[in-house]
Amino acid sequence: MAGFSELIKNFDKTRDYVRDFFIYGCKVRSDFDRKSIRTYGDEKRRVESWMGDYMRYDDSVHGRSVSISVDSGHIPENPLYNAYYSKSFTDNDIRLHFLITDILNDGLSHTLKEITDILNTDYAQLFDEQTVRNKLKEYVEEGIVISEKNGKTLYYKLSEDMAEDYISSYSGLDDALMFFSETQHFGIIGNSILKMLGLKNSLFFIKHNYMIHTLEDILIPEIISAINEKRHISFRTFSAKRNKDGDTSGTENQVVPMKILVSVQTGRRYLAAYIPGLRRFSAFRLDYMKSVKKGDICDVYDDIKVKFDRNMVHCFGVSFGMRRETGTVTPMKITFFADEEKEPYIIDRLEREKRCCRLERTGEHLYTLTADVFDPNELMHWAKTFIGRIVSIEGGSDTVRKRFYDDIARMNRIYGGDEDEHIQ
Repeated sequence: MAGFSELIKNFDKTRDYVRDFFIYGCKVRSDFDRKSIRTYGDEKRRVESWMGDYMRYDDSVHGRSVSISVDSGHIPENPLYNAYYSKSFTDNDIRLHFLITDILNDGLSHTLKEITDILNTDYAQLFDEQTVRNKLKEYVEEGIVISEKNGKTLYYKLSEDMAEDYISSYSGLDDALMFFSETQHFGIIGNSILKMLGLKNSLFFIKHNYMIHTLEDILIPEIISAINEKRHISFRTFSAKRNKDGDTSGTENQVVPMKILVSVQTGRRYLAAYIPGLRRFSAFRLDYMKSVKKGDICDVYDDIKVKFDRNMVHCFGVSFGMRRETGTVTPMKITFFADEEKEPYIIDRLEREKRCCRLERTGEHLYTLTADVFDPNELMHWAKTFIGRIVSIEGGSDTVRKRFYDDIARMNRIYGGDEDEHIQ
C-alpha cells in the first residue's frame, strides 16, 4: 500500500483542491467527489503541512470546513509559495542532477557522449544517451547549463552565473528581490532566489496583497511565451457553477493570446484572447484555466493585434461584450456633482479612474464622463461607487439604466426612513 507523501506529481489537481476547499472555504468533506475520501484526507494533510498556522476550522451542520486565514499585511512571505516547492522527483532525476553538475563542475565543455561515458565509468551509473540528453535539454532551458555547437557536435558546460555574485556586485539588489518576491507576477521566482541565498523578506509588507492568485503563476510563463512567439494556445476552462452542476470535463478553448489583464479591485487576472472560431475577442479568468499548451504559429497575429488594440480602447474593464472583431460601441454620458473648492479629491479620483473615458467640466460643480464602451455594465459598476453624486445618466442601454434606477428605488425603500425613521 502506498504511503502518504507531502510531495505532488500533478500540480493542477492540487491547485484546484487548494482553491475550492481552502481558499474559498465553503466546501466540506462530504462535498469532495474526486476519487475516495482517503484522497481528501491526503490532500488535507498535505495542505496543512504547507500552511502551518494559517489554517482555520469552522464547524456547521453540514460538517467541518477547512480554510486558509491570512492577514497579508502582517506576514513577510506568501505561504502558498510552499505548494510550488512540493513537486516530486524520480530517483533518476535526483541522481542525474547531482552527477551531471559534478561532471560539469570542472569548468570544461563536454559532449553528450563524454558525459554518458563518465557516468558509466567514473560513477558506475548506466544511463542511455536519450535520458541524459533530455535532462541536459531541461537544464539548458532553465539556464543551469549552457549549450554551444561546434560543427555538428553540441557541447555542454555549467553556467557561470551565480546569484551570490550578482547580489554582491549590485547594491540594493537584495532589497529589490525582497520587494518583487511578494508582488505580481512571478513572485515565486523572487522567493525561490531568496531561499537559495538564505535570505528572507524583512522589509516589505503589503496590506492588500492578492495572494491566492499565486496559484495561477504556473500558467503565465507558457502564455507569455506564446504571446512572444505569436502562437495559438489551447486550454480547458472550469467554473464553480459548472462543477456544481456536475460538469467536470470543462470547455476546450483554442485561442490566440493577446494580453494578460489585472483587476485593480480584486487582483483577479484575465487572459484577453482572440477566438478564431467565433471571430471575436474575449477574456478568460486565469483561476478557471488549466494546462496551457502552445500550438502553431499564427500567421495573421499582427493583423489580429491591430484589431485588438482598436478594441481595447472601448473596454472599461475586461469585457468585450457580444461584439465581433469591429463591433459598434455603446455611447454613454454620466454627470457627477463635485464641489471644486471643498471636494477636489472627488475630481482627482474621476480623472484618475476614468480609464478609456473622457471627463470634462460641464457646469458649476458638474463633471460629465463620456464613454464609448462595449459593455456599459462594467462602467456602471464603477459609477455606483459615486452613489449620491450621480446627477444624470444618458445613453447606454435601457436595461442598464433601468437596473440603476431600480437599485436606487430599492435602496430608498430600505434606507429612506419613511417607515423607520430611527434607522437613519
